[in-house]
Amino acid sequence: MNRLLRRTAVFCGVLVLALLARATWLQFVQAEGLADDPRNRRVQIAAFAQPHGDIIVGGTPVTDSRKVPGSDLAYQRVYRDGPMYAPVTGYLSQAQGATFLEGVHRDLLSGEDVRLTKNPLDALTGGKPRGGDVVTTIDPAAQKAAYQGLRDLDAKGAVVALDPRTGEILAMASTPSYDPSDFAGLSAEESKAFTKLERDKDKPLSNRAIRETYPPGSTFKILTAAAALEHGTVTDIDRPLDIPAPYRLPQSSTKIGNVVPDAQCDGVSLKTALQWSCNNVFLDGAWKTGKDKMRETAEKFGFNAEQFTPVRTAVSSYPKRLDAPQTALTGMGQGSLTSTPLQMAMVTAGIANDGKVMKPRLVDELRGPGLRTIEKSTPEVLNQAVSETTAQRVQQMMEFAVTDGTADKVRIPGVTVGGKPGTAQRGADVRDERPYAWFVAYAKQADGSSPVAVAVFVDPEDMDYISRSQIAGGRLGAPIAKSVIRTVLEREPEQ
Repeated sequence: MNRLLRRTAVFCGVLVLALLARATWLQFVQAEGLADDPRNRRVQIAAFAQPHGDIIVGGTPVTDSRKVPGSDLAYQRVYRDGPMYAPVTGYLSQAQGATFLEGVHRDLLSGEDVRLTKNPLDALTGGKPRGGDVVTTIDPAAQKAAYQGLRDLDAKGAVVALDPRTGEILAMASTPSYDPSDFAGLSAEESKAFTKLERDKDKPLSNRAIRETYPPGSTFKILTAAAALEHGTVTDIDRPLDIPAPYRLPQSSTKIGNVVPDAQCDGVSLKTALQWSCNNVFLDGAWKTGKDKMRETAEKFGFNAEQFTPVRTAVSSYPKRLDAPQTALTGMGQGSLTSTPLQMAMVTAGIANDGKVMKPRLVDELRGPGLRTIEKSTPEVLNQAVSETTAQRVQQMMEFAVTDGTADKVRIPGVTVGGKPGTAQRGADVRDERPYAWFVAYAKQADGSSPVAVAVFVDPEDMDYISRSQIAGGRLGAPIAKSVIRTVLEREPEQ
């Protein structure tokens, strides 16, 4: 009996030691992780215990917090012009978490950021500071022009406008969009609304401006021209080139023609080739420049790397492994080449800024309560992608394409505008599919500086009111680019 009692006592002692060890482990090792676990109800209660700071556009908040009666999650996020600004703000939902600026700066907006100084009363009571504000670089008029332009087309698409001098993102629109207010809470109805958005084949939750990539089509020809000039493949933009049309791909029997009559592109100069978007000249230019130098130039403009605005973007890709025909195809923005609309806006802005590509940035300032500046962003150079001389020669060609070529629909009286339309096939077997439509453009002031560069992307897959033959970047994208450019120029001071 004594032996049984001893064994029972030892067993109980082991259990007590195990319990103490487990309690110690939870209290001192796992405590912080458990306290911060999003599934911890206390974390949620604390996160929504007070109003969040706001996301500011043009000096006005586009977010707010409203009191939720009868809930332990005291406050809920609401949005002004939610669908228009969703690609900028993202969403903050009690059930679904946070994305884009709401997610990247969640600590600041909620008051958890260590840079937000507590007042003495907070220190005594254990409270936290009020949330700070995120001041964006978005121009509300440009954003409205971009979003409304896409809405008027009733199309899937995206628009990005940059200030080439600073990298500031002036507009970032994506359609179809959504209203983040519709699922900001915890109700069953809001959960159904989010599930419906998730399952929608048109992907309204996806930010097409920065998170989706597509073949850029003929808009990429401005980068091909820059690479060919920078590396000496072409030395004179006005000299006729002995490049036949249609063009037979190197090491292939495949011939590629042009949208305009081939005779109009046979043996023409680089300037004329951009004027009429002649495929043969750019196919040949990419092949002769070579995959490595083409990729090097593309990477200097931002390809093959994530961009942080501070929201992370998808990577636009200029592949490393290309054979001769594939290299040639990249010259006209096809093949395995892909780009986000933001990336093509960066290319256009870099050309307009005399070859200097600025890092894109969506946030101008982070502010604490009382309008105290916590962090101020400043323009940063990403790369000098090409020389000033090269960029200015591409500008000449783009501006000629507006005054005398296929980009004429973006022409603005009294304003120097450079542009390039494009269409892009979706893949190898594309006979029955509608191509993507692109348009890129910039405008200059009297002193030669450019305050705005725009990339417009339109996916006309569901635009049944137009035929396949009517799908073109100039027809669909140019009016939107023109509207955005005009709104920016209207707020620019006279030079």
